[in-house]
Amino acid sequence: MTKNKKEEYFDPKPTKYPFPENTDEHYLKIKKDNGAIFDENYHFIDKSRGFRFQDRIVRILLSIIGYLIARIAMGLKVKGKKYIKEHKAELKNGVVSVSNHINLFDYMSILYIAKPIKPRTLVWAKNIKGESSWFIRHVGGIPIPEDNVGGALAYYKTVNNFLSEEKGWLHIYAEGSMWEYYKPIRPFKRGAAYFAIKNNKPVLPIAFSYRKCGWLRKLLFKTNASITLHVGELIYPNLELGEKEAIKDLTIKTHDAVCRLAGIEPSKNIYGAIYNNDKRVDYY
Repeated sequence: MTKNKKEEYFDPKPTKYPFPENTDEHYLKIKKDNGAIFDENYHFIDKSRGFRFQDRIVRILLSIIGYLIARIAMGLKVKGKKYIKEHKAELKNGVVSVSNHINLFDYMSILYIAKPIKPRTLVWAKNIKGESSWFIRHVGGIPIPEDNVGGALAYYKTVNNFLSEEKGWLHIYAEGSMWEYYKPIRPFKRGAAYFAIKNNKPVLPIAFSYRKCGWLRKLLFKTNASITLHVGELIYPNLELGEKEAIKDLTIKTHDAVCRLAGIEPSKNIYGAIYNNDKRVDYY
């Protein structure tokens, strides 16, 4: 790898975050519990007039200041935005975007590249019960229910309807959790491929990589890396395969694409493509 390439795909190798043993596990501690129950009666997408009004205000404010915050605090740069323009028609017909999850605020950059489309994203249920629940809901967060059969059925119905009927943009963090400033691409769960295939929608691979940041950003925002968002080419499901094989095939292709966008050859990534109770690899 050349010097310029190393600088563009810098590895922060963070030591201050308690990365868990399982690659899909969360380490953030959610202190609040608002008592929300994600069952068959829960509105996974709230379409009430009051909620939609608040949602519109939040998204307008984010469109004005969200990207500026990301630029200043995260040093965000975007590469490959031409693919958004080239595939404008396909994206308006519904898409599943997939990326690694490396920062509490990286979703703001997804909102930026998607506008004027308003994406939604699947989130850890505890986040919708926690301190940031109001904000997460209003930027499009859909909780993934746990241990509730009725809730799971309602959730799948809502997400499938969002893609097939509303032709929405659904963003999925396929690694299953956020690990801040972690460079390797962790194994992907199959959910993104499932929803793409079930609704015959393409996958848009996106990757976050890192650059060395200047001393001022390091001092002000307590970080040792700036962030680059890379957008890739659309990946279409192979519908000639059976559903199970098609999901596996699309998951592998998406993982490989995200690896390459992040500057990692898939064969040299320390994790496989598909999650199988994988454990953290300590490589530094």
